[in-house]
Amino acid sequence: MSVASVVDTALDRTVVLGYGNVGLRARRRLPTWPADPPRMDGKVVLVTGAASGIGLAAAAGFAGLGASVRVLARDRLRAEQAVRLTRERAGPGAPAAVPVACDLTSRAELRSFVEAFLSGEPRLDVLVNNAGVMPDERSFGADGVELDFATHVLAPWMLIRGLAPLLARSAPARVINVTSGGQYDQRIPTGDLQSLHGRYGPKKVYARTKREEMVITEQWARRLAGQGIHVHAMHPGWADTKGVRQWMPLFRAVTRPIIRTPEEGADTVVWLGAAPEALHSTGLLWHDRRPRPTTYALGAGPDSDAARQELWDHLTDLASAPDRDRPAP
Repeated sequence: MSVASVVDTALDRTVVLGYGNVGLRARRRLPTWPADPPRMDGKVVLVTGAASGIGLAAAAGFAGLGASVRVLARDRLRAEQAVRLTRERAGPGAPAAVPVACDLTSRAELRSFVEAFLSGEPRLDVLVNNAGVMPDERSFGADGVELDFATHVLAPWMLIRGLAPLLARSAPARVINVTSGGQYDQRIPTGDLQSLHGRYGPKKVYARTKREEMVITEQWARRLAGQGIHVHAMHPGWADTKGVRQWMPLFRAVTRPIIRTPEEGADTVVWLGAAPEALHSTGLLWHDRRPRPTTYALGAGPDSDAARQELWDHLTDLASAPDRDRPAP
């Protein structure tokens, strides 16, 4: 193993250094740091949760590379505001960004959005599932599905399934799911996939659904490999986003000296969406432009095959259920 690889791995395992801006800046100085992504002229990118934070930074990053970006927020006003910010940050000469709106917790809106996108767009080269929530109390989306699960797991699953035909026609295409380093400490909660039983903990449920999002990344990667669709997950480290400021003020106060900017957090999202290295594999978890283990021995460990199948079956059932009349289990 080279010295650069030893340094990179050491940063990853220490967490505090690796997930903060110290790790990113140190890695950028290593001789093994991958080259910046190429231009994306003529490509179409869809980014969810693009109204602020990492999503907005990613949208601006893709636009700056020449891609035409579809900026998705939960309502039209927020999407239009995000488009203005995307254009400002991408700079002059960037292609026009387009606002799109969808409540990702509503199966009906997801289905309508997918139908409209398929009929109105000639191609889709990159789908970024970035939208995230961390409610203080157990909450539910439009269809009665637990809010974290609806946003981080069910919505990405439905978007991948629904937009796969367009991604395949644009192949080689990419799906990037934004997860969290917190997923290392969780497993799929078998028998309680939406974490409805027991005491609610915002950080625990957030991390648990991010673990489930990692698992569906691997599942979709296997299913779509033959169609030229490369499905990856990434975690941004510790980034100073609106969500962190709103939901984790103490954590932000403690990590403020080393917390990353949204642009630093989005770096690997944009890189995965454009760099040729992302097309050499599928189903991996990335951080700072490098694939990382999906589990660690000191973490929660891997999920069983039975748990993975239970999750897939549950999502299949939810996605095909009639709108609004399926109670949370």
